[in-house]
Amino acid sequence: MTSVRAVLIDIDGVLTVSWEPLPGAVEALREIRAAGLGVALVTNTTSRTRASIAGTLAEAGFPVAAEDILTAPAVTAAYLAEHFPGARCALLNSGDVGEDLAGVSLVDDDPDVVVLGGAGEEFGYAALNRAFGHLQRGARLVAMHRNLYWRTEDGLQLDAGAFLAGLEQAARTEAVVTGKPSRAFFASALARLGVGADEAVMVGDDVESDVLAAQAAGVTGVLVRTGKFLPETLRDASGTPDHVIDSFADVPGLLRTWSAQE
Repeated sequence: MTSVRAVLIDIDGVLTVSWEPLPGAVEALREIRAAGLGVALVTNTTSRTRASIAGTLAEAGFPVAAEDILTAPAVTAAYLAEHFPGARCALLNSGDVGEDLAGVSLVDDDPDVVVLGGAGEEFGYAALNRAFGHLQRGARLVAMHRNLYWRTEDGLQLDAGAFLAGLEQAARTEAVVTGKPSRAFFASALARLGVGADEAVMVGDDVESDVLAAQAAGVTGVLVRTGKFLPETLRDASGTPDHVIDSFADVPGLLRTWSAQE
């Protein structure tokens, strides 16, 4: 790896849990900013817009703005505009992300594309069965992510990936995934920062979607033992993270160690 010029950071489980800052996370991000490194918060969060996320994080003391954040809905909107221009899209998602889906034609009936976001109360039988019907009639399937679960203040909670797997099998189709772990998602973040993959580090709590996916895209991966991290998921992972640390608070020290070794 060449000198680090940018840090890609997952939010949920890395910087915050249920939007409350994890110990040392605010101070660590401030130190990274002070070092002059580029920062991109890359998140599969589908319940809030970029502006809403930035506002919540800024109130908690994190030095971030909306332009620092790349969300799965925003990337999904760009994908739909490029590959399905003008398509009628049925959205199944928990939360209001309409602002980040600007330009996407959202409909309830006869869609060309079924778009799966993040899970919540909306993912009941009727809604999933309606999506299944659309897919049987030929609609394409686009998913913002494959996350099986995420961590909240109440513990691990099911996410859309658990339902996506069932829809794919039942409808005999395969979704296009636009958020992490897709290479396009990481490429978008790197392009925004103007850095190469070998100049960036990805910090996440999901060994597969965050860390190993980033490594497959040429980015150095750093797994934190917070958020959804479980020892068994690391043990059973499809690969080995470049680095494993206790929390995001340890990232500045890791970067200083690398700098001293150059």
